[in-house]
Amino acid sequence: MTSGAAGDLTVVAVHGVGNSFGADVTPERKEELRAVKAAAWAAHLAEGLGITAERIDLDFAYYADRLLPRVAEQGTGSPDGIDDPLEQEMLAAWSAQLGVPAEVTQGYLTVPLRQITSWVAARFNLAEGLLSIFIRVLLREVAAYLREPNSPARHAAREEVAERIARQRPNVVIAHSLGSVVAYEALHAHPELRPDLFLTIGSPLALPQVVFHRLCPAPQGEPPEVVGRRPPSAGRWVNIADPGDPVCVPPQLSHYFEGIALDHTTAIAPFDFHQARNYLRSAATAATIGPYLGV
Repeated sequence: MTSGAAGDLTVVAVHGVGNSFGADVTPERKEELRAVKAAAWAAHLAEGLGITAERIDLDFAYYADRLLPRVAEQGTGSPDGIDDPLEQEMLAAWSAQLGVPAEVTQGYLTVPLRQITSWVAARFNLAEGLLSIFIRVLLREVAAYLREPNSPARHAAREEVAERIARQRPNVVIAHSLGSVVAYEALHAHPELRPDLFLTIGSPLALPQVVFHRLCPAPQGEPPEVVGRRPPSAGRWVNIADPGDPVCVPPQLSHYFEGIALDHTTAIAPFDFHQARNYLRSAATAATIGPYLGV
């Protein structure tokens, strides 16, 4: 945790995919790495706000180790495919939302990952090699969390985040990527947690079949009017999505969730997609958080 002065902003940050410290890290080393991550997030926020990092008291809610047994168990799959059935289903649904042509995705049970990656890389002007690695990590970790509604891994990850929020009692919870899903469920499961602001960045919460229809609590209503709802304990919910970020699709959460105060769709970093640091440094994030700091 960073060290802010009394009266400064208190934040709990919830990370996204690709943030594992490793399966065999000791508790002491985990706390050291947590502190490093907290300092980095605070520095990025401070840069965007134009203030010193010392004004931000930030704690890093680390839950990736709760998913590690499942992630490690699944392996890496075949060189040009995804072997896990749930990951296959998620890749197909994600590709459909991105508009990948049917001739590319047909026969997705063998998942032509190379073809899909090439199409997405060209569509979003991204590096194909890095994108392929990222997609594998994304699918593995999202599937590990959402595989079963009441799995021990899902419960443990959610409770880890809830515990950090309860301990720090932050003004603001900032949740990135898969972390927005974990934090959303944690805030719903613990109505006693009452942050003033719930800020989601690069969030896939509205992704049909992959995330939206697997949430707990489940969205309510009859198609096509099925909607999720703001965690009742969160004072204000703001979402920020970069239209060039292929993870936050569809980008406008307010079309799928009730109670979102602001839903920003704004270019963040055209050639460095989905990185938390870019969202944290952005003008949209500064405008959202600034009032809580008086800047």
